[in-house]
Amino acid sequence: MQRKLLPEQLADFRQSGVILATALAEVTSFVKPGITTAHLDEIAESSIRRQGAQPSFKNYKTGDAPRYPASLCVSINDELVHGIPSDKKFLKDGDIVSLDLGANYRGTFTDMAVTVAVGKISAEDKKLIDVTKNSLDGAIKFVKPGITTGDLGSMIDEYVKRNNMLVIRDFVGHGIGLVPHDEPQVPNFGEPGRGTVLEEGMAIAIEPMVTTKDIDVKIAKDGWTVRMAKGQHSAHFEHTILITKTGAEIITKL
Repeated sequence: MQRKLLPEQLADFRQSGVILATALAEVTSFVKPGITTAHLDEIAESSIRRQGAQPSFKNYKTGDAPRYPASLCVSINDELVHGIPSDKKFLKDGDIVSLDLGANYRGTFTDMAVTVAVGKISAEDKKLIDVTKNSLDGAIKFVKPGITTGDLGSMIDEYVKRNNMLVIRDFVGHGIGLVPHDEPQVPNFGEPGRGTVLEEGMAIAIEPMVTTKDIDVKIAKDGWTVRMAKGQHSAHFEHTILITKTGAEIITKL
């Protein structure tokens, strides 16, 4: 059961979202061929701390993996999520890169991701990015109290399939607010009417992850970086939202 934010915590939660969106926009503005992923991580952490918050991914621990060593996840091309920044990894023209970042402001947590082009990208990759972003935008418009996570996941999955692409099933969205990851799970697939009923006051992170063919993934030796097993590209978008009386408020929006 999700621990809902108290009314007096909502102002901090909204501020956490503004801080995060500001930081991710700053990082995105530096994306260009030749920059290292470690440099992008430095920009992300500096921006979050300068605004009075902490990066919630840094030293994050889950399962058997080592603590996550950075503030920003930078995943390039066939890397799906959780790519670890490195001063030896340079972006190059034609790459697509997923930037995933979390913030903690006064004990309220937000999460956001975008996938962006590095220089000139292929038409296939542009469509991949557009379909993934549109699936998130459509999902946010679809959200309202009373629907289930199965309704939401089915809607995302059907949209992606109509565009001849596939959603990843090994990683899903999640509740958020007072901890970085909370109940309920928010899959990008599901059966209508099944799953958790969404209620006013719940906070969730919706994060479609989309690829162009086979959805099998593998985890790198670093214990974090998730890659597509067949080597094709993938895209990832995420917003933190608060469910309102009539729909959804995007918390991670400038």
